[in-house]
Amino acid sequence: MSISPLLGPAVLVEDRPGLHPQHRPEPSCAERRTAGCLTTATAASVPAMRRFARGVAAYWGLPTGIDDALRLVVSELVGNAVRHSGGPDVALLLSADLSTLSVEVKDNGRWRPGRHRHEGELACGGRGLDIVEAYALRCTVHTRTGGTHVIAELSLRD
Repeated sequence: MSISPLLGPAVLVEDRPGLHPQHRPEPSCAERRTAGCLTTATAASVPAMRRFARGVAAYWGLPTGIDDALRLVVSELVGNAVRHSGGPDVALLLSADLSTLSVEVKDNGRWRPGRHRHEGELACGGRGLDIVEAYALRCTVHTRTGGTHVIAELSLRD
Protein backbone atom coordinates (compact mmCIF):
# COMPACT_ATOMS: atom_id res chain seq x y z
CA MET A 1 0.00 0.00 0.00
CA SER A 2 1.09 3.56 -0.60
CA ILE A 3 -0.33 6.95 0.29
CA SER A 4 -1.16 9.36 -2.54
CA PRO A 5 -1.77 13.01 -1.62
CA LEU A 6 -4.75 14.62 -3.33
CA LEU A 7 -6.15 18.11 -3.08
CA GLY A 8 -7.99 17.08 0.06
CA PRO A 9 -7.60 13.78 1.87
CA ALA A 10 -4.65 11.45 1.57
CA VAL A 11 -5.76 8.27 -0.15
CA LEU A 12 -4.34 4.86 0.54
CA VAL A 13 -4.37 2.92 -2.70
CA GLU A 14 -3.81 -0.70 -3.64
CA ASP A 15 -0.15 -1.20 -4.45
CA ARG A 16 0.09 -3.97 -7.01
CA PRO A 17 2.72 -4.26 -9.74
CA GLY A 18 1.21 -3.57 -13.14
CA LEU A 19 -2.06 -2.14 -11.78
CA HIS A 20 -3.04 0.90 -13.78
CA PRO A 21 -5.94 3.22 -12.85
CA GLN A 22 -7.67 2.66 -16.19
CA HIS A 23 -7.77 -1.12 -15.62
CA ARG A 24 -10.17 -2.41 -13.00
CA PRO A 25 -8.84 -5.33 -10.98
CA GLU A 26 -10.59 -8.64 -11.50
CA PRO A 27 -10.57 -10.26 -8.05
CA SER A 28 -10.17 -13.98 -7.67
CA CYS A 29 -12.60 -15.78 -5.39
CA ALA A 30 -10.24 -15.57 -2.42
CA GLU A 31 -8.90 -12.05 -3.06
CA ARG A 32 -9.84 -9.26 -0.70
CA ARG A 33 -9.68 -5.73 -2.11
CA THR A 34 -8.72 -2.84 0.18
CA ALA A 35 -8.68 0.95 -0.11
CA GLY A 36 -8.41 3.67 2.50
CA CYS A 37 -8.53 7.39 3.02
CA LEU A 38 -7.11 9.61 5.78
CA THR A 39 -8.20 13.21 6.30
CA THR A 40 -8.54 15.86 8.98
CA ALA A 41 -11.50 15.42 11.31
CA THR A 42 -13.67 18.32 10.16
CA ALA A 43 -17.27 18.55 9.04
CA ALA A 44 -16.05 18.65 5.42
CA SER A 45 -14.48 15.21 5.86
CA VAL A 46 -17.93 13.56 6.08
CA PRO A 47 -19.01 14.24 2.48
CA ALA A 48 -15.42 13.74 1.28
CA MET A 49 -15.26 10.26 2.83
CA ARG A 50 -18.74 9.48 1.51
CA ARG A 51 -17.63 10.41 -2.06
CA PHE A 52 -14.46 8.35 -1.63
CA ALA A 53 -16.44 5.28 -0.49
CA ARG A 54 -18.94 5.57 -3.34
CA GLY A 55 -16.12 5.97 -5.85
CA VAL A 56 -14.32 2.88 -4.55
CA ALA A 57 -17.55 0.86 -4.59
CA ALA A 58 -18.17 1.88 -8.21
CA TYR A 59 -14.55 1.17 -9.18
CA TRP A 60 -14.76 -2.29 -7.65
CA GLY A 61 -18.07 -2.92 -9.40
CA LEU A 62 -19.97 -3.61 -6.16
CA PRO A 63 -23.73 -4.11 -6.46
CA THR A 64 -25.54 -0.77 -6.77
CA GLY A 65 -27.93 -1.90 -4.04
CA ILE A 66 -25.17 -1.35 -1.47
CA ASP A 67 -24.97 2.39 -2.22
CA ASP A 68 -27.56 3.68 0.27
CA ALA A 69 -26.27 1.55 3.13
CA LEU A 70 -22.66 2.52 2.35
CA ARG A 71 -23.46 6.25 2.28
CA LEU A 72 -25.38 6.06 5.55
CA VAL A 73 -22.77 3.96 7.38
CA VAL A 74 -19.83 6.10 6.24
CA SER A 75 -21.70 9.33 7.07
CA GLU A 76 -22.64 8.14 10.53
CA LEU A 77 -19.28 6.65 11.52
CA VAL A 78 -17.16 9.49 10.14
CA GLY A 79 -19.60 12.04 11.59
CA ASN A 80 -19.29 10.40 15.01
CA ALA A 81 -15.49 10.54 14.81
CA VAL A 82 -15.60 14.22 13.85
CA ARG A 83 -18.14 15.18 16.53
CA HIS A 84 -17.01 13.05 19.43
CA SER A 85 -13.33 12.11 19.18
CA GLY A 86 -11.60 15.45 19.45
CA GLY A 87 -8.77 13.91 17.43
CA PRO A 88 -7.14 15.69 14.51
CA ASP A 89 -7.66 12.90 11.93
CA VAL A 90 -10.15 10.32 10.80
CA ALA A 91 -9.39 7.26 8.65
CA LEU A 92 -11.71 5.17 6.50
CA LEU A 93 -10.71 1.69 5.37
CA LEU A 94 -12.88 -0.28 2.95
CA SER A 95 -12.29 -3.93 2.20
CA ALA A 96 -14.41 -6.33 0.20
CA ASP A 97 -14.54 -9.93 -0.86
CA LEU A 98 -17.29 -11.56 -2.85
CA SER A 99 -19.84 -11.49 -0.02
CA THR A 100 -18.94 -8.72 2.44
CA LEU A 101 -17.93 -5.06 2.42
CA SER A 102 -16.17 -3.98 5.62
CA VAL A 103 -16.32 -0.30 6.52
CA GLU A 104 -13.79 0.67 9.18
CA VAL A 105 -13.46 4.12 10.70
CA LYS A 106 -10.65 4.99 13.07
CA ASP A 107 -9.85 8.13 14.97
CA ASN A 108 -7.02 8.97 17.33
CA GLY A 109 -8.94 11.08 19.80
CA ARG A 110 -10.73 10.58 23.06
CA TRP A 111 -14.48 10.31 23.30
CA ARG A 112 -16.20 13.64 23.90
CA PRO A 113 -19.88 13.25 24.70
CA GLY A 114 -22.29 15.34 22.67
CA ARG A 115 -24.78 17.70 24.14
CA HIS A 116 -27.21 16.09 26.55
CA ARG A 117 -30.05 14.53 24.63
CA HIS A 118 -33.45 13.81 26.01
CA GLU A 119 -34.68 10.26 25.72
CA GLY A 120 -37.91 9.50 23.95
CA GLU A 121 -39.45 9.38 20.54
CA LEU A 122 -39.22 13.14 19.99
CA ALA A 123 -35.48 13.33 20.68
CA CYS A 124 -33.22 14.30 17.77
CA GLY A 125 -29.95 12.41 17.44
CA GLY A 126 -28.42 9.63 19.44
CA ARG A 127 -29.65 6.80 17.21
CA GLY A 128 -26.93 6.64 14.56
CA LEU A 129 -25.17 3.47 15.69
CA ASP A 130 -28.54 1.76 16.03
CA ILE A 131 -29.24 2.61 12.38
CA VAL A 132 -25.77 1.39 11.35
CA GLU A 133 -26.41 -1.88 13.20
CA ALA A 134 -29.73 -2.27 11.35
CA TYR A 135 -27.91 -2.12 7.99
CA ALA A 136 -24.88 -4.17 9.03
CA LEU A 137 -24.34 -7.89 9.39
CA ARG A 138 -22.06 -7.00 12.31
CA CYS A 139 -20.97 -3.76 13.93
CA THR A 140 -18.21 -3.60 16.53
CA VAL A 141 -16.86 -0.61 18.43
CA HIS A 142 -13.42 -0.72 20.02
CA THR A 143 -12.66 2.24 22.28
CA ARG A 144 -9.12 2.59 23.58
CA THR A 145 -7.00 5.40 24.97
CA GLY A 146 -5.49 5.89 21.50
CA GLY A 147 -8.84 6.34 19.78
CA THR A 148 -11.90 4.50 18.55
CA HIS A 149 -12.11 1.86 15.83
CA VAL A 150 -15.54 0.95 14.46
CA ILE A 151 -16.11 -1.87 11.97
CA ALA A 152 -19.41 -2.35 10.15
CA GLU A 153 -19.78 -5.30 7.79
CA LEU A 154 -22.31 -4.98 4.98
CA SER A 155 -23.62 -7.89 2.91
CA LEU A 156 -22.94 -7.84 -0.82
CA ARG A 157 -25.40 -10.68 -1.40
CA ASP A 158 -29.03 -10.10 -2.32
